[in-house]
Amino acid sequence: MLSAFKNCYEYLVTKRPVAVLVVIGLLTLLAALGLPRFKIDASADSLTLEADKSLDYFREIAERYASGDFLVVTYRYKDGDLFSDRSLQTLSKLRDELAGVDGVSSVQTILDVPLLYSPKLSLTDITDEIRTLSQSDTDRDLARQEFLSSPIYRELILSPDGQTTALLANLKLDSRGIELVRERDALRRKRNSEGLSAEETARLEEVSAIYLEHRTIQEQEAHKRVATVRAILAGYDGEAELFLGGVTMITADMISFIKSDLVVFGVGILAFIILTLLLIFRQPRWVMLPLLTCVTTAVMILGLFSWLDWRMTVISANFVALLLIITLAITIHLAVRYREYIAQNPQWGRQELVLQTVRFMAKPCLYTALTTIVAFASLVVSGIRPVIDFGWMMTLGVTLALILSFLIIPSFLMILPKRQGKVSEDNSHAFTLRFSSFAERHKFVVLGVSLLAAVVSVVGMSRLKVENRFIDYFDDSTEIYQGMLVIDRRLGGTVTLDIILDKPEQEEPAFEGEEDPFAMEAEEDPFAVEEDPFASEDPFGSEEAAPEQSYWFTVAGLSTLEQLHDYLEEQPEIGKVQSLATLYKVARDLKGGQLNDFELAVANTSLPAEIRGVLVDPYLSVEHNQARITLRVMETDPNLRRSELIERIYDYAHSEMGIAPENIHQTGLLVLYNNMLQSLFKSQILTLGAVFVGILLMFLVLFRSLSIAIIALVPNMLAACVVLGGMGLAGIPLDMMTITIAAITVGIGVDHAIHYLYRFRAEFAKDGNYLATMHRSHATIGRAMFYTAITIIAGFSILALSKFVPSIYFGLLTALAMSAALLGSLTLLPLLLVMFKPLGAKAKAKAEVEGEAEMPESAAGA
Repeated sequence: MLSAFKNCYEYLVTKRPVAVLVVIGLLTLLAALGLPRFKIDASADSLTLEADKSLDYFREIAERYASGDFLVVTYRYKDGDLFSDRSLQTLSKLRDELAGVDGVSSVQTILDVPLLYSPKLSLTDITDEIRTLSQSDTDRDLARQEFLSSPIYRELILSPDGQTTALLANLKLDSRGIELVRERDALRRKRNSEGLSAEETARLEEVSAIYLEHRTIQEQEAHKRVATVRAILAGYDGEAELFLGGVTMITADMISFIKSDLVVFGVGILAFIILTLLLIFRQPRWVMLPLLTCVTTAVMILGLFSWLDWRMTVISANFVALLLIITLAITIHLAVRYREYIAQNPQWGRQELVLQTVRFMAKPCLYTALTTIVAFASLVVSGIRPVIDFGWMMTLGVTLALILSFLIIPSFLMILPKRQGKVSEDNSHAFTLRFSSFAERHKFVVLGVSLLAAVVSVVGMSRLKVENRFIDYFDDSTEIYQGMLVIDRRLGGTVTLDIILDKPEQEEPAFEGEEDPFAMEAEEDPFAVEEDPFASEDPFGSEEAAPEQSYWFTVAGLSTLEQLHDYLEEQPEIGKVQSLATLYKVARDLKGGQLNDFELAVANTSLPAEIRGVLVDPYLSVEHNQARITLRVMETDPNLRRSELIERIYDYAHSEMGIAPENIHQTGLLVLYNNMLQSLFKSQILTLGAVFVGILLMFLVLFRSLSIAIIALVPNMLAACVVLGGMGLAGIPLDMMTITIAAITVGIGVDHAIHYLYRFRAEFAKDGNYLATMHRSHATIGRAMFYTAITIIAGFSILALSKFVPSIYFGLLTALAMSAALLGSLTLLPLLLVMFKPLGAKAKAKAEVEGEAEMPESAAGA
């Protein structure tokens, strides 16, 4: 079968090259027609673990408390006091315009929130009309002081200097989307654990398609909404300093970054490819053929993804750059080998040149592609959806690059006239011989530097961490960075964390340490919560049905909430904390003393809607007898350690407060993001382990020698350790981008080792002299390795032009790793071959080579 495939391939590229190119052209055109359908995904789903149970709980809580997404606009009046007439008029106008934006359910500002201390009210006064700053007779100085010092608004709506406020534009909750994604994820979990029936499998496919379509529409509307809000804000540039924040805004900007990166990286690398090929080959055909192959590969794979609706994410924004670089490396190896043959055998015809080039390069290129595929395929064990998608995208892309390179270039060479150019057969002056000479003369230096690099790398890897700041992902010139900085430093933090408390099975006595005037048996107590006489008849005249009383609206429940609330406020990483304890503090202050359960029950029935909407509904679920504490974490805090903070809160609740583990849960974006980060260490080990095992097995198949396989792995393992150790020493944390570097380094870097070993074995069969073989290999394949490595290094360095900081790290660190891999393959690898002599005697080596690829001598004889 293999022989039939080989014969078919050789017939097509040598006898029917035009037909091959026409078919490729038509397929490329068909793929290009799908490019307008190409989509980018930067949703919150793409920043979380695929099978994270916390994600489903997060959605459940969001739906339960109607806590949808929001946009935050920071407002700082430029000409005078924030509380001046002109400033408040401008703020009011801005609020009204934002409220009219499609998808905005309400806008909360200092003009609208209820004031309880301007002047200070009593509990009985709360039932009267609530005062707001928008009323003309409100004392603005008192209102300013309330915003700065009240437990309700402190560090929430007004900066400490009293000059910056926030407008909170609440967005309509996407209940339909939550319903669809929860059903989809439930079916996915069942599929992974116990399997699905035929009906359930069909439903999973159906609901997945429906949700994807729904999310696409929602994202389009969200992007339009952000653009509309930005247009509104632009009209106030002369009057106020404004910044926009919120998850929706970050998502929209990240999509802009991805699009920008695709254009910048694509154009930059194409320009670099042209320049590189001109410098290396100095012939138009060797510029156009690799360039055409690269562009065709990119268009065809992107078109395929477009037709399949496979979306690009922040992580896979580097996909095009990587694919172009890898494709170029394959084409350079083919070009260099073809030019060597034409220099050594000028009498050969086009067909013989093409066939000998293909036959010799087929196996090393196949195995280099397979090792690269193994590296990218290993990313699927990460559990992080965008990383998984990136791995599969690159796997398909590298496969297509290999196929097209071996179709396009040979077919064109069969059509184009044969040209020898200025290729010389004399390789004695090849610049790569300097590396082999250095390895021969200074072997102890090579070994010593390698050992030192290994030791330093191990030390650096021990310092690797996953904690990072999301704000550091963005350049300080971006609105995301500036907006997060303002919100963090002036308005109580950015990243949300929710603490959910379920009712304990055994309730504490309502009164401890004092006599309870209402402490009679429940069946005798006329004011017992179970039979509240005020539940149906409100003495304060409310016509609405009184809300059901909850355990969390008792002294015992509120005292528990207050203790945890106060502890959270003491934590340096935490900004604003909000819960029912806030209402409890305010109620005690307004009364001027403690409250008992009866007073709390009466207050609960008489609270006006304005107060309930701000102080009760977001923090209490009567139906589930559950309380919610919401807080915002200072993302700009340099000492932020998400995992440590989460564990510290749990430990205090369990150890100090005696809350049962099953009665307290933490959720929110901080928890989801932390779960993803904490999985990175495990993923790093799994991906690297999968890469090394896969590549070792391939080496064993290719070279049939364990010693050669181990020798080939050593330089690449060292390169991976160097980049990881460098990250640890430089304090660069692992994240969704940098987690892929080590696997990619091994997968691409090992290509050098395969090409070098394959050529080394062929050269060794000539005379059995290890040193002479090393120098000949450096003079031939060494040059191709150097060209491709420099191309890869410079290509990755172009990623430094991104505005997305992880992309910058990814590009520069991968360039560093590839530099280490190149040096290892040109110094350490040949030195180990010379020292350990794994090929044995000349006769044995020659016997192994024969039959795998025809050498120039045998071809010439034919």
